[in-house]
Amino acid sequence: MKLKGFKNSNIYVHGQGIVKSSLSVIDGKIAKIDPGIAEDGLLELDDKYIVLPGFIDKHIHGANSSDFMNPSSKDIQNILSAVVKEGTTSVLATTMTQDIQIIEACLKNIASYIEKQPSGTEILGIHLEGPFISPKHAGAQPKQYIIPCNVDTFRQLNQAARGHIKQVTIAYEEQGSALAKYLKENDIVISLGHTDATYQQAVEAISLGATSVSHMFNAMRGLHHRDAGMVGASLLHKELSCELICDLIHVSAPAVELLYKNKGHQGICLITDAMEAKWMPDGMYQLGGQTVLVRNGEARLEDGTLAGSTLKMNEAIKNFMKTTNCSLTEAVDMATLYPAKCLNVEDRKGSIEENKDADFVVVDTDLNVYMTVCKGEISYLKQ
Repeated sequence: MKLKGFKNSNIYVHGQGIVKSSLSVIDGKIAKIDPGIAEDGLLELDDKYIVLPGFIDKHIHGANSSDFMNPSSKDIQNILSAVVKEGTTSVLATTMTQDIQIIEACLKNIASYIEKQPSGTEILGIHLEGPFISPKHAGAQPKQYIIPCNVDTFRQLNQAARGHIKQVTIAYEEQGSALAKYLKENDIVISLGHTDATYQQAVEAISLGATSVSHMFNAMRGLHHRDAGMVGASLLHKELSCELICDLIHVSAPAVELLYKNKGHQGICLITDAMEAKWMPDGMYQLGGQTVLVRNGEARLEDGTLAGSTLKMNEAIKNFMKTTNCSLTEAVDMATLYPAKCLNVEDRKGSIEENKDADFVVVDTDLNVYMTVCKGEISYLKQ
């Protein structure tokens, strides 16, 4: 169902904050924002609702009993039909470390989906998380398939993806300089993660174009007084935008506060890093061929290692606000504007401005999702 726009509703307009206004939508774009718009067919919302920009999740593996590593379009549709219910209108389909041929098969599948993309939550591209990571900080990635950074292998993978890889997580200390240079030259986001990089190695990676940190604090060299490590470099360098899994399981509340005080909201991108158990009950699931037990919403391998999350994006925003006492607009920016900037799509995504995509999520005052709009199409409406 097409949306013509909103009238006399609470809207988070970029540069103005949450204001009572109206907007019109034409051909999937925001045509005009003005309190005086009086066109027929605009939707007037109750005062308890707020129109926000659609959320962008640039690090998500799966949901709804499906994983992006499964080489079928049905699995992709399954994931996207779930995340739209939490207000997510754009994602990076995230892969993980596996046998190269298995990764290639999933990349070809995602690329085919992107090129025929139907309405609903949009796949902006692919986030290649692994295999170029550190065995010391593998997390839930299968160690036997981890390899050093290699430009030729990356080219092979991006060829399978038909050029749709937009972000790569690398352990820079694993022979990463040549790959970092190549990614920078090809406008692909370099995200430092699953890494044992020292502070100096992280600084070197920044000098070669690294701009992102994959799931801050998790699977990386920590802070030490004689080597500030990857965590210290992330906190000190404004060039790095830090992904955060704000389920208060992966990262404690004090660590979330520490990150916010050092980076401000401008330096943080909220992500879910969700796996196939999101939107599903507790039980046994899979991640990269590994058994994952989900109990009370926590996803762990049999040895207790955290294995992705079951976090929903609207919950991440709510958790961040409760932990830091930041404003709603700051928390929303971390799930919209700053991911869009990190991925270089802020010209069309991430905020409610004229000529940008008509991607919206309508929430109540408790951040429960009432409606999600993707490029002017109502893709979800709470019953």
